[in-house]
Amino acid sequence: MKKLITATVLTLGAMTAGTAFASDDARCNAPMAERQPREALQQQLETKGWEVRQIKTEDGCYEAYAIDDQGKRVEAYFDPKTLKMVRQGRGDRD
Repeated sequence: MKKLITATVLTLGAMTAGTAFASDDARCNAPMAERQPREALQQQLETKGWEVRQIKTEDGCYEAYAIDDQGKRVEAYFDPKTLKMVRQGRGDRD
């Protein structure tokens, strides 16, 4: 019985995690006609004191590799329509 409860909890946890990731991807599904140019994102980040290394498109989002205003490497994802950050991680690239 204990194994059944553990398996059920693990399965429900995995299903919930999958839903959370899917909702992140859903934020970056703007049609091409509604997307702002990458240069607008670069200007926005530079205004905040970031040194932008690269901006590319990944899974529908703009993915920015930069050095933030604290001097830390950052990998951040932005909605191409609103230019709002949807995810951020530690940048592992130069």
